[in-house]
Amino acid sequence: MDLSGKTIGFGVTGSHCTYEEIFPEVKRLCDLGARVVPVFSHHVMHTDTRFGKAGEWAQRIEEVTGNKAITTIPEAEPLGPAKALDAFVIAPCTASTLSRFAHANTDSPVLMAAKATLRNGRPVVVAISTNDGLGLSLYNIATLMNAKNIYFVPFGQDAPHVKMNSLVALMRLIPDTVAAALEGRQLQPVLIERWREDRP
Repeated sequence: MDLSGKTIGFGVTGSHCTYEEIFPEVKRLCDLGARVVPVFSHHVMHTDTRFGKAGEWAQRIEEVTGNKAITTIPEAEPLGPAKALDAFVIAPCTASTLSRFAHANTDSPVLMAAKATLRNGRPVVVAISTNDGLGLSLYNIATLMNAKNIYFVPFGQDAPHVKMNSLVALMRLIPDTVAAALEGRQLQPVLIERWREDRP
């Protein structure tokens, strides 16, 4: 797989428990030759959690990509007219972001960057991470799966015996999903036994 010459936007939203899984994939995209442009939601920049201090992960991602992050809607808007991105990734994509994306709300830097990418007929890759995937959020997943130029990182139940509605993408498939999306293909299978991936 070679992504040389491609500029990939990487949008990070507030599923803080998933940042440890996405960081290696950001690095892999860079190692595959892509120029990666980080885009962070307000929650990434301003929320302290047990998984890290506000902005801590953002700083790490900026360092590995070598690019300053986009953190405001006005900074993200020019990505459309400039046709700056070949593809845009949202990883992790929370239920809240998923809902707003499915209803065309562009009220965050990440969603503005996604809109800017779709404006140019280029792919947006979604890597979901939500405890409500098989609940009310399932409607939004179905809506986006049927939308043009939107692709999903393969996902499944991560803890079906204790969190029955939870769905999480297999983050290590982000680069493969991006490569397929750039060819206009959805990486298959989309539905996987995600919980088995974490078993010893």
